[in-house]
Amino acid sequence: MQNGGIILYPTDTIWGIGCDATNDEAVKKIFALKQRDDNKSMLVLLDNPVKLQNYVTDLPEIAWDLIELTDKPLTIIYEGARNLAPSLIAADGSIGIRITDELFSRELCKRFRKPIVSTSANISGNLTPSIFSQIRKEIKVGVDYVVSYRRKDQTKTKTSSIIRLGRNGTIQIIRK
Repeated sequence: MQNGGIILYPTDTIWGIGCDATNDEAVKKIFALKQRDDNKSMLVLLDNPVKLQNYVTDLPEIAWDLIELTDKPLTIIYEGARNLAPSLIAADGSIGIRITDELFSRELCKRFRKPIVSTSANISGNLTPSIFSQIRKEIKVGVDYVVSYRRKDQTKTKTSSIIRLGRNGTIQIIRK
């Protein structure tokens, strides 16, 4: 990832395609692999909520409570994204960020020391695979590296809840 590569890896929700979220060329590789319109944003993972301040200009106070109190994976869409690949930031300037609590993805973020893109391991518009064996071959061969961890795990996972936070503290539920 340090050289712009993209990976296939397990996250706190489903298997994801990831890269350095600050590298615009790497982000564009993911859009191409997924055959995804570049106007559809992707989210990023962080290992620690303190790092949010590096990637969002104004953090609503309620964000800290939501992160602390959630009992399942939660992606929060924040206004005022910064220090990320331009093609990753939505047209309205927002970005979805999830603080991962899963062992592997948290450690990956921690060791990489940058946010990591996390988008479902599928071609855009196709079903989202919940386990490794459901991931299509074209995705597996289209990445630069496939993580070995949890490949044989048959536990069906789910996507995260998604909410949008306004700077004024408004909360919009996008997906429960």
